[in-house]
Amino acid sequence: MSTRTAVEAYLHDLRARQATSRSGRQPSETRHAGGELTLPGHVARWAELHPDRPAIVTAAETLSYRQLDDQSARLAGWMTEQGVRIGDRVGVFLPNGARFVVALLAVLRIGAVHVPVNPMFRAAELRHELNDAGPELIVTRDALLPAVDEVRADTPVRTVLADADWPRAVAHDRHETVADDLDALAALNYTGGTTGLPKGCEHTQRHMVYTATAIDNGRTATDEEQARGIVSVCYLPIFWIAGENLGILAPLVSGGTSILLTRWNAAEVLDAIETHGVTTMAGTVENYLELLDHPDFARRDLTSLSTPLTVSFIRKLTPALRARWKAAVGEHSVLREASYGMTETHTSDTNTLGFQDGDRDLLSDPVFCGLPVPGTDFMVVDFTTGEPLPLGERGEIVVRGPSVLTRYWRAPEATASALRDGWLHTGDIGALDEEGCLHYLGRDKDMIKVKGMSVFPTEVETLLAQHPDVLAAAVVAVEDPESGQRPYAFARTVPGSALTGDALKEWAAGAMATYKVPHIVEILDELPLTPTGKIRKTELSARATRTRPAQ
Repeated sequence: MSTRTAVEAYLHDLRARQATSRSGRQPSETRHAGGELTLPGHVARWAELHPDRPAIVTAAETLSYRQLDDQSARLAGWMTEQGVRIGDRVGVFLPNGARFVVALLAVLRIGAVHVPVNPMFRAAELRHELNDAGPELIVTRDALLPAVDEVRADTPVRTVLADADWPRAVAHDRHETVADDLDALAALNYTGGTTGLPKGCEHTQRHMVYTATAIDNGRTATDEEQARGIVSVCYLPIFWIAGENLGILAPLVSGGTSILLTRWNAAEVLDAIETHGVTTMAGTVENYLELLDHPDFARRDLTSLSTPLTVSFIRKLTPALRARWKAAVGEHSVLREASYGMTETHTSDTNTLGFQDGDRDLLSDPVFCGLPVPGTDFMVVDFTTGEPLPLGERGEIVVRGPSVLTRYWRAPEATASALRDGWLHTGDIGALDEEGCLHYLGRDKDMIKVKGMSVFPTEVETLLAQHPDVLAAAVVAVEDPESGQRPYAFARTVPGSALTGDALKEWAAGAMATYKVPHIVEILDELPLTPTGKIRKTELSARATRTRPAQ
């Protein structure tokens, strides 16, 4: 059997399993009632249908759909006067706020390319991204001007729009024409740089709208909730693609409302949910625990929150936390993991809806990611040959679908390596179960080989976190002359715990196979995190390498 025939047979069987598994749980297709429109096209449509509905809410201002459409059209007019044309890149160097959304819509309205830039960047990072993307115009705030001024002479940037000129820019004559090519380059979303300097992922408006529509179609909603669209509270950074999905794309494409916060604040989140009838949010497990423990929690009406999503970066979602949340908020409000994804795929590629009965999603092999959103395909293949592997076997996750990047910006070798025969090779390790659900086990580069046996850090971290005194764990590899490599664990414990590393290692010996037991367990007060909340494994690996010889 040829490779192509084998893939076709594999996918035919897999899709049939997924269709059966999806029935009664999730929608079978992804479609929008308004048809195929660009993001500014959807905003213009809602400005006609519901002009006074709040679109963006921040601490400083509220913009209705009429105001959002008008401001973005006027800013687009100002940008064209500055020489911005179709295909030109525009840097958006802003924190969460209405101005970010207006700028994004203005850029897309022209047919230019949105380049979101991390507002926490320092000079070297900013210089790299501006030189790589090549924007001649950048939108920012006065507070960020020192960073821009430091690198500006070394970059293509010639025009900077900051606070003083913003009122004049959004009072310009409107740019009435809305660019309508869904498949033109629309955004350069930069990866986190875990494998070298960040690369720009080329995304189109079709990618954006498909992702937003899949999120909208794949939620639990009453007819009334469906009619008012997704109402989200978002404190994830919206320069980050997960924040873009939750804080911009999903609410605006659905005709809903986005409440944007500049950072996590439990009291402000509780206010937002109750005041605006928020239907969805995505937060870490720690965020939900802080809400539950907040002194005002019991007095708040959170019944509108029908789709609370977790992001298990450090602590993992557990059946106990889910039960506690349901008891406090209501049986209809079920905590579940958000989705599998990455910047290259626009990140919302799976849906776990419908797998919460009996906590099935939490009790299966880590990490349960659910079914692919309709239109997206996954395979698990051999890392070397690329051949599809039988269900249950662990290999590389590959994905194709309507939101996978077109290519890496100005990186043909990286593109050729990652995109092969229409499939994105993720470098992630996973498996597909008998129902066609995806399970994620970690990055290939993070896998630990102990005497030839594979140890997945995610699995060991999950098992360690089952100890009652462990809040979070991180596992890295250290070289070992006898076994090749050994797991080295770091753990954060509950306040006041007397648990030692040796005691946790002894406990682990009774909880997992011998070859998975960490060679050393180190207790830390805090785990080092990236600005987006992920554990800095490179920092921990360096620490483990330095520390191990002294043990």
